[in-house]
Amino acid sequence: MGLKYLLEKEFKQLLRNKFMVGVAVMFPLAVLLIMPWATNLDIKNIQVALVDNDHSPLSRDLIRQIEHSTYFNLQSQTGIYREAFADLERWDADLILEIPAGFEYDLVQFGTTPVQITINTVNSMKGVMGQSYMNELLMQYSRALAETGNRPSSIVSPKVELITQYMYNPTLNYRFTMIPGLIMITLIILGGFLPAVNIVVEKEMGTIEQLNVTPIGKFAFILAKLIPFWIIGLVAVSFGFLFAWLIYGLVPLGHFLTLYFFAALFILTMTGFGLLISNHSATIQQALFVMFFFVIIFIMLSGLLTPIDSMPGWAKGIAAFTPTKYVVNVLQSVYLRGSTIADLWIDMLVLIAMTLFFNIWAVISYRKSQ
Repeated sequence: MGLKYLLEKEFKQLLRNKFMVGVAVMFPLAVLLIMPWATNLDIKNIQVALVDNDHSPLSRDLIRQIEHSTYFNLQSQTGIYREAFADLERWDADLILEIPAGFEYDLVQFGTTPVQITINTVNSMKGVMGQSYMNELLMQYSRALAETGNRPSSIVSPKVELITQYMYNPTLNYRFTMIPGLIMITLIILGGFLPAVNIVVEKEMGTIEQLNVTPIGKFAFILAKLIPFWIIGLVAVSFGFLFAWLIYGLVPLGHFLTLYFFAALFILTMTGFGLLISNHSATIQQALFVMFFFVIIFIMLSGLLTPIDSMPGWAKGIAAFTPTKYVVNVLQSVYLRGSTIADLWIDMLVLIAMTLFFNIWAVISYRKSQ
């Protein structure tokens, strides 16, 4: 009976708070509207300063290829390397492509010629991707020369052609990889931060003292705190799935019930973790700071931004104890591969263990005598 009245109290407080109700809808919408564009790793608009020392038909053809590329903008074209380098130093250019004198002659006579690329790698990712895109463009240009009917006789068509098949994300659309992870971030914020400050607010307002003198048990108290935020998380994730479909046309290849099952587990995990932090915090600022500290670690080690296999051994060890690692794998697998619970049983067992661990700890750590 005590649990019933506690739940009634919690839901009345939540429904009275119009901001809380709006957050469940607007936060997933804001995250999915902004973040997939801001975190896009498909780098485009790479500024190219071009130095043409050959001025031949073949070099002009290469320049046209660059102009028509979706990844490059031809920022400047000159015959003097120093001028192009000045553009690089002024940040007007991201890379310099220098076509040497004798470019066409060497291609005709020998079938090969060196081309120099100078890259600004202050932003190392943009530099590496710029080099990769330029290498691919030059390879396509070479193949086009070899395949044209007017090619020089010395340029021989390649004997082996690499055929690549991209599985699960054939268009290499980074948003399709990112959006399931952003849904996870939504659940961290709503399922973790809100419970983390809930008990602390009652401590600061003094209302928790009134609850502590009642015969309500610790289990019922924590359960009453957990259930409303669990429901809010499920509502938020439902809007996340809806917005992913409406805005980006992304629907899971797997079953929605699989997604909801793992989302419910993850929300329980994060809610228990948030309540655990709230139990050990004396002020709202303290609870928020501690939660923010762990959320940064959870996101960085989730595999969403950096592949876990690329991390050092100690980071992999820490990542194994973060729930986000498993839920990111689940969301991406269900969305892009159509995985089932049978395929994800290890992730399921780990999340169940973490859910039990954090929530049992939250019950044990709650003290009625403050």
